[in-house]
This record gives sequence, C-alpha cells and structure tokens, in this order.
Amino acid sequence: MPDAALGRLGKTDNGIVTVTTCWADENLYYPLHAVPYTPAHHFPKGRSDPGFRTKLQIAAELARTAKATGATFRAVAADCAYGDQDSFRRQLAAAGLPFVMALKPSHGTWAYGKDAYTPTDAARALTWTDPQHPGDWTAVERTFRDGHTETWWAADARLGWWGPDGNVRLVVATTDPATLPAQSTWYLATDLPRPGGPREAHSPEPAADLHEVVRIYGIRHWIEQSYKQVKDELGWADFQVRSDTAIRRHQTLVNCAFSFCWNTWFAPPTPPATDQPPQLDPLPDPLERGRIRAPAAPAGLLAPGAPGRPWLADALGHASTLLAGMVDEAPTRQGGCKFRGRAAGRVVTGWGA
Repeated sequence: MPDAALGRLGKTDNGIVTVTTCWADENLYYPLHAVPYTPAHHFPKGRSDPGFRTKLQIAAELARTAKATGATFRAVAADCAYGDQDSFRRQLAAAGLPFVMALKPSHGTWAYGKDAYTPTDAARALTWTDPQHPGDWTAVERTFRDGHTETWWAADARLGWWGPDGNVRLVVATTDPATLPAQSTWYLATDLPRPGGPREAHSPEPAADLHEVVRIYGIRHWIEQSYKQVKDELGWADFQVRSDTAIRRHQTLVNCAFSFCWNTWFAPPTPPATDQPPQLDPLPDPLERGRIRAPAAPAGLLAPGAPGRPWLADALGHASTLLAGMVDEAPTRQGGCKFRGRAAGRVVTGWGA
C-alpha cells in the first residue's frame, strides 16, 4: 500500500512529506520502502526538471519496486487521494499490478442524460428493499481483529465505462444500502475480474468476488496504524532539521528497528536461562567506602538464551514488554500492500497471497 505522511503535522502545515510502501495482511504489516517527496520549487526547472517526481509517480515507482524485490501481494490498496487519479491507475495497470482503490463519492465521469455520473448516483441506482429482499446487494461478513463481526452489503455498480465486466469495476460496500451513510460506505475501483465474468479466463490475476474486494480494501487501514507506531513510538518523524540523506537514513533505521521488534514479537518465546545468576559479594561495612568489586548486572535484564547466530546476540529478548502497548492499540482486523504520502497517501497494500 502506498501513502504519504507529513511528519507529525497532519495535512495543514509545512513539513517533510514522505511516500512509503507497506506490506500488510489481516494480522500484521511491514514497512517496505520510503522516499521523501521534494517539492518542485527546489529544482532548477521546477516541475519540468528531469529530477522532479510527483507523489503519484513516487508511489507507482515504489509499487513496482515492491514487486521487483519479491514482495508477494494480492493487490495494491489506496485511498481516494490515489484512487481518483486516472494516471496512477494506468501506471499500476501498465506494471501488471492489480489494485483496489477508493473513490470520492463525488468522483465525476461523463454520462448520457440521466445516467449515473458519480459513484453515489451509481449506488442509488441499485435495487434494495430490505435484508430479506436485497435486490442487487450481497451480504458480506467482515471479521475484525478483536474477533467481532459485522454484516456489510456490497454490489457491482455501473458508472460510465466502469461495470461488472469492464476493465475497471465499481464496487460499492456499505452498512446500509438504503441510506448509504458517509462514514461506513466505500466506493471502490478495482481491475480484478469478477468470478464467472468474461474477463476471468484471460486475466493474469485470480478473480475476486465482492467479499474479497471488501476484504482487500479493509486491510488498507493498517497504514494508519503503521504511522501511529513508527512516528509516535519509534520517532520516525523526529529528524528535525537534517539533510535529505540524513532524513532517509533516519527513516530507514526506524523502519528496520520496527521490523526487528515486530519479528521478535511474533517469534517463539525464548526458553528461560538455566544457569543460576552469579552471587553478589556482600556489601562492605557502611563506614567503608565503595564495594570490594562491582556487582554483576541483574540477570533479568540480560538477553536470555543463546544467540541465533555466532555473531548476533538476542538483544531484544524482552521486546515483548516494549511492544505490548503497541499491540494493544492495534486496529480492528483488516490485509494488502499500501502506499502513503500524507498529501498523498495510502497506497501499496499487498495482501498476503
């Protein structure tokens, strides 16, 4: 998933924007790559300078890099900051990268007469009576990370050239087809073919039913959690005033630290040490200065067990203590490859294949 982030400042102030990619499934995510975005005014020829790249161009390049480095994912997931961009979808399609991306409800397209010209219009054209008579809608059960489930409704809609069997499908997912509440309705564009459709036989990607499309986009929310953890817990955005190279190195080190901690969290527990801790010398008389010799370090703070390799000690044998708070704050169950660039944002979401 690709996305972009603006340090700790959100989207309303000046700061460093970095486009990142993240691999994710329903249970966890891993940062892949991060590239700071350099505004056009820093280049001699502005936007026409050969070295200038937009956030969309960086995100597409990182998606291709993720694939080239062997990351396996079901599709690229992105929010409407990317999904509304025809050029970005074309770049992914040209690279052979399937996608599931959100659209703004008001995303317009050319249409005849009274035909639907926004995703909301297309959703309202679908038939619905009630859950016992759903019409065009299909019940989709979503399972969240805390174990609870919710019933959503999803349907293939038609919008201009987009349709169930077009090169791009418009999938609408919502908790209530009658009212289409803004906070719980998704308008999704995907190039994954529907099962049984004419594109399935010739598609290089397996077909995706409505449940699969909704599941993939649901994983995109991990990108929000990733930024909360790497920025707030590990200081990803605390580079202050540094050179471009220093910022890149700092962010790379933070991502490596997070990946190492995350791997340690999921690793099997280290067997307890069998050796008895060394006995400390008795303290000298209170009037005597100092101790006979320095006491040994407390054994409980040392890495237990043997190192995994001759040159590597398990310095994070107690990483579970450090990570417990982060895991407790993890989002509800969601999976994919995302990008982010907080002015740009959520994009490579690679769903674990």
